[in-house]
Amino acid sequence: MNTATATPTKLTRKDFASDQEVRWCPGCGNYSILSQVQKVMPELGYPKEDIVFISGIGCSSRFPYYMATYGFHGIHGRAITLATGLKIANPNLSVWVITGDGDGLSIGGNHFLHGLRRNLDINIILFNNRIYGLTKGQYSPTSEFGKRTKSSPQGTIEHPIRPVRAAIAAEATWVGRSVDADAKHLAKMLKLMARHDGVSFLEVFQNCIIFNDKAFEAFAAKKVRDERMIYLEDGEPLRFGKDREWGLTLDGLTPHKVRIGENGVTEDDILVYDAKNPSMAYLLANLEYPEFPVPVGVFLDVQRDIYEQSLQAQIDEAKSKPGAGDINALLAGPNTWTVD
Repeated sequence: MNTATATPTKLTRKDFASDQEVRWCPGCGNYSILSQVQKVMPELGYPKEDIVFISGIGCSSRFPYYMATYGFHGIHGRAITLATGLKIANPNLSVWVITGDGDGLSIGGNHFLHGLRRNLDINIILFNNRIYGLTKGQYSPTSEFGKRTKSSPQGTIEHPIRPVRAAIAAEATWVGRSVDADAKHLAKMLKLMARHDGVSFLEVFQNCIIFNDKAFEAFAAKKVRDERMIYLEDGEPLRFGKDREWGLTLDGLTPHKVRIGENGVTEDDILVYDAKNPSMAYLLANLEYPEFPVPVGVFLDVQRDIYEQSLQAQIDEAKSKPGAGDINALLAGPNTWTVD
């Protein structure tokens, strides 16, 4: 949870909408994400001057222009780097990184890895549409194996990165997933990640209506969502279906989809989710439709030392011995002379 001072003024959603024209394609999933972020921000209680949105390059990276907060539109793949420097310089800021599957996982992949493992108290939202939209439809690091695009006319031969799995492997302390079309769930995830102490990473399945339309329709469409997605709740059994008649069990390290009431299966047999267990989180991050329901919600929520706090403690300790120091004396060094 960021340490920004609570604002005495009651803010509203309109206070976070900038005067800039939103320039995404009509029907783009980005509109939903922007709307929910603007809706949630007043509920967090931070002054607008303590909130910063940082982005790289891509359709998602126009986001800072549309937020009436401080913002920084960086270069390709470097948003987490900029966020790192800013959070260290001013730990009281609420820092949000907006990135995409190309920006964050291709050219920005190394920064993604180290930003998560360092555990700065920043919030990272990754818009995943499984395509390069801004450059007009090339395959991205998350495109499905065999995906035919302008840059892979015979089908990509690369196996995709699964962002949630990668975040867990990088030892992020909060990892979640949501869908652009499920506004209520998305808002819930935004609130939870904002309140986490340490780095929070949220993957959002986001539809690119022009270059990869209905990429998640098979399991995320409203009419099939209950049957083909499973909502993770810490301490609750992993059940899904319109009547919650299905569940997940675990045989060693192998998950199974079972129907409660069949073959002697009862609710007591269903796996209870533990968001403090990285191994369980990683296992569920591997589940994909159609063999399994697609998990959304909080995969992981653990605590670890926060980077900028540990760094400040080192600085304070260093200063406590010889004092704060003199930058001019350091630059001049001991071997100086004056020319008359």
